[in-house]
Amino acid sequence: MGQRVSRTDFEWVYDDQPHTRRRQEMVKKYPHIKKLFGPDPKFKYIVSAMVLTQIAMLYVMQHQSWPVIVLVAYCFGGVINHSLMLANHEISHNMAFGYARPLANRYFGMWCNLPIGVPMSVSFKKYHNLHHRHLADDDLDPDVPTLIEAKLFCTTFGKFVWVCLQPFFYGLRPLFVNPLPVTKLELINTAVQLTFNALVVLVFGWRMMAYLLIGSVLAMGLHPVAGHFIAEHYMFAKGFETYSYYGPLNWITFNVGYHNEHHDFPAIPGSRLPELKKIAPEYYETMPQHTSWVRVLYDFITDPAVGPYARIKRKSLDRPKAPTAEKSIGLINDSWQPEVEQKKR
Repeated sequence: MGQRVSRTDFEWVYDDQPHTRRRQEMVKKYPHIKKLFGPDPKFKYIVSAMVLTQIAMLYVMQHQSWPVIVLVAYCFGGVINHSLMLANHEISHNMAFGYARPLANRYFGMWCNLPIGVPMSVSFKKYHNLHHRHLADDDLDPDVPTLIEAKLFCTTFGKFVWVCLQPFFYGLRPLFVNPLPVTKLELINTAVQLTFNALVVLVFGWRMMAYLLIGSVLAMGLHPVAGHFIAEHYMFAKGFETYSYYGPLNWITFNVGYHNEHHDFPAIPGSRLPELKKIAPEYYETMPQHTSWVRVLYDFITDPAVGPYARIKRKSLDRPKAPTAEKSIGLINDSWQPEVEQKKR
């Protein structure tokens, strides 16, 4: 139980992320990939149905016992809330209303945020920009565990605790790695969320507020759908920093498992990523991939060769290499450059 992982440092590299090169190659080879860009018109209706389902559950669950509340929160409500978090991931790439309407996407994200219980939609977009544009950057990517996390949680038991507490590390890490100024939209997001939370308590009571929050926390920790947090970028095969998963849990997570595909083309909505893979299978089928997020969690905790250190990291180079050339041919959207949207507003 106290066995230490064999890694004592991250995997340091000094080249650019592979998604940039692959994106350029693929568009040159398959120019019709660009037809997949843009929002999915069904997306906002699916998300709204999920939000309304959770609101209806507040009425259904309000008189249940605590064990039932926790069980339903883990098995049902938390799954919906986690799916809504991944809907916010889609929204951060402007996949609700397109990148020409950034404010509509931000406000729709606040609606999508309501059952989660914690204001995160606008802040997530802000920091997720950095993850895409500066993948694995030592100073800029908030998705990579800090050195303190890697040192403290390097035993089997430590990794188990780290996985259970993942929502707190995931949510708080950006504030320590690369804190960005609070924006007006973040304040609006917070005000809207706190107003909704107060209404939930007023109408349904504190237990139903707990139902929403417990589901959000549990489904981000030791939970099958939370396996994607580790599956996406932890190095299970040497030299590979992004991994895809093509299993059935993609049906309830907006195809976030198609993660190589997503990083190659963040302007393609999750619903169309399987089509991207069909267009260019030679780019994806030869790379290591995961077959089970539950297996990912198990291997991460028990395998001494995998842990918080099992991440590729890049030394910060002088590369705000703005993706102007790619932007000019429509390969990315404004989610890559927060300052672009700031100017638009």
